[in-house]
Amino acid sequence: MDHKERAAGNLELVGGRLCLDFANTVSTRSQQPRREYLASYTDLVEWSQHASLLGQAEADAMREGAAHHPELAAAALEQAIALRETVYRIFAALAAGQAPQAADLAAINHALHIALAHLEVFPSEDGFAWGWTANPADLEHMLWPIARSAADLLTSSERSQVSRCARAGCDWLFVDFSKNHTRRWCSMSACGSRVKMQRYYRRRREGTLRRG
Repeated sequence: MDHKERAAGNLELVGGRLCLDFANTVSTRSQQPRREYLASYTDLVEWSQHASLLGQAEADAMREGAAHHPELAAAALEQAIALRETVYRIFAALAAGQAPQAADLAAINHALHIALAHLEVFPSEDGFAWGWTANPADLEHMLWPIARSAADLLTSSERSQVSRCARAGCDWLFVDFSKNHTRRWCSMSACGSRVKMQRYYRRRREGTLRRG
């Protein structure tokens, strides 16, 4: 999918974990121009619905709440961007074999503290299940499962499998679940095929120059 066609509601969910998909809601961090896919609160709701954090009725209610309380929506979007950047810095550091900054871990713990205050056990078809309690004023409640996802990934062995896409300028993160841990691209259909095409055209150009 070309970057020009991407939007919050159709971004590739290739991270392997919710928190990494959330970290991937900007086109790049190492090159300009970069495209911000969470440019508005509406974008945040659309991505959350796309990532199965919100159902249709819940998403509609949050849009309506944002329309009535734009200041709360703006604050929720600010929190979302801050959480996203914290998640990205932590897992980009781990992907590079470095330790996350203490301030970033403190930020995740703060977000987790807020999130877990809303986590409860509910009856389900199979017995009981975890769920989130929220009221219409909680316009940031889609961030709670993201914070928990980041904490779960940090405390699992999968954190050593977090990688960054090898295509220059992509910067997206993913958990490498490949058998030999040799996955290089966030998506073979996007970055992988693009790199292969670039290599193909470069070889053709070099071959043409040699023949000339």
